Parts: sequence; C-alpha cells; structure tokens
Amino acid sequence: ARLAKEAKEREKARRAAAKKTVENVTVTGDSESGVAVAEYAVQFVGNPYVWGGTSLTNGADCSGFVMKVYENFGVSLPHSSSADRKQGYAVDGLENAQPGDLICYSGHVAIYIGNGQIVHAANSKLGIIISQANYRKILAIRRIF
Repeated sequence: ARLAKEAKEREKARRAAAKKTVENVTVTGDSESGVAVAEYAVQFVGNPYVWGGTSLTNGADCSGFVMKVYENFGVSLPHSSSADRKQGYAVDGLENAQPGDLICYSGHVAIYIGNGQIVHAANSKLGIIISQANYRKILAIRRIF
C-alpha cells in the first residue's frame, strides 16, 4: 500500500511539473536535440533542490538535474559536476554556446538555454531556476549533441 501511494504521489508530481510553464522563455538554436533538451529542462523550474538528489520533480542537485534531463534523451552523464567538465566536446566561449550545452563552474553545472541564460538546480533556497550564464566564472562549456 505504501509503495502504491508513493508511486501515485510521484505521478501526481510529474503531471504537475509537465503542466507548469515558464513565461518569457524561448529556446532557439541550431541543434534540434540541444533545443529539445533545453525546452525539457525549463519545465522543472520551481522544483526543489536536494543535495545528492536526482528527481526532477521531488528534488535534485545540479549534476543530478543535468544527469536526469539528459537521461530523458538517452544520454548517460555522471552525477558529478567536475566529471561533467569532461563530457562531450569543448565549446570555445559563451558566445558560441548553443541550447543544451553544459555550462560548468567550480563545483556546479547547468544547462544553457540561449540568450545568455542557464537553467540549473541552484541551491536549497532557490531550487531549480533560470539565471544569467555569467553569474559566476565559467570553467568550461561542453556540447553533448
């Protein structure tokens, strides 16, 4: 009974997240796959940050968020922001970033959505949010698709 109740609660949270829209966010880019990743990721804005978490609806940390978003597209990424800096291939500069690219910081990782913005699991106070990509020093930009 407990498992059935938990499964029902997860499904309810998933449906609620799918209905959630983020106003004023338009994702455009040259990579159809990257745009799809970015569009999928922004639907989870407003959901909680949970250190070590990997649930897009019930809470994820930064690398857990990125990992689960990409998992939806058949891509396996590590649950480690530092390991994410070695995935895919390098992109030279934010001006060359495309939606879906990983934006890597010291101890943090995010998904680029275009127009100089990222979507990321920021912290336990803010949860999953959209921010300016250059809010911190960028260590690497990695293209997966």
